[in-house]
Amino acid sequence: MKKQTPQPSLHPRNLHQGRYDLELLSDSLPELKAHIFKNEHGNLTLDFADPKAVKSLNRALLKHFYQVDFWDIPVGFLCPPIPGRADYIHYLADVLGESKDGKIPTGSIIKVLDIGTGANLIYPILGNSIYDWSFVGSELNPVAIDSAKKILAHNQKLHEKIELRLQPDSSKIFSNIILAEEFFDLTICNPPFHESAQAAQEVSRRKVRNLTGKLTSKPVLNFGGQADELWTDGGELEFIRKMIEESMRFKNQVCWFTTLVSKSENLKSIYYQLEKAGVFSQKTIDMAQGNKQSRFVAWTFLTEKQRENRSEGHRVG
Repeated sequence: MKKQTPQPSLHPRNLHQGRYDLELLSDSLPELKAHIFKNEHGNLTLDFADPKAVKSLNRALLKHFYQVDFWDIPVGFLCPPIPGRADYIHYLADVLGESKDGKIPTGSIIKVLDIGTGANLIYPILGNSIYDWSFVGSELNPVAIDSAKKILAHNQKLHEKIELRLQPDSSKIFSNIILAEEFFDLTICNPPFHESAQAAQEVSRRKVRNLTGKLTSKPVLNFGGQADELWTDGGELEFIRKMIEESMRFKNQVCWFTTLVSKSENLKSIYYQLEKAGVFSQKTIDMAQGNKQSRFVAWTFLTEKQRENRSEGHRVG
């Protein structure tokens, strides 16, 4: 008998292991019930090709697991898959814990910068709810900023720990956002990964076909996404190259710079750019959710001693 290979799993601390308990989630958010049905196998499920169903699922997950009373995004904006987003947060906590003998640092003394926080504000919500970290969320899109402000206004506990900053220059990433004398324990980013609108549309068509079995020339992607969320000139690799180059200017103001990397074939070039930038240390953390493989790259210009000092509350310099 052939031995089955176990499915790659989420981080051990991730609350979203296994299948969604839709009955339990609908108890927390009754509106979810309207989207639940039984499939041909008699199991409760959702139409994951329906943006309204996916948004309701996110609301239920955030309310049930993270006590977020209000969450919404404008039509057409990115609706993030929460289990995978939570995984990034948990693995980041492990990276910070390395300077504290494996003890995960919690509390608002830990300060995180989320580059491109989006209308959904998902990383600051999760990072604050799970570890009580404080966040700055930067964003180019004024509509996304307004949406994130609305989420904060309706969740007082988040409002006190999350600050939003509008990036006025689309050619900049850290400049205009990291202030003089300001220090971040982490920067995080889910960069736009397509090179063009056409490339993003083609991926959307494939996803709709996989979810519904239907072909469409103008797909409505279940997870949505605006231009600056899904594509940029030069794609993911060019965006990360710019991020690495700009990080050199702020090397004493950040403990760990990090970014998700959707395409493993980009890693070789990223490693070259990091070596060229003269980083002290770099690492790649692999993550998995079922058949979906992902990863993030982290780099620092600080020595181990400098990072230890920072974790003990001393100034880095």
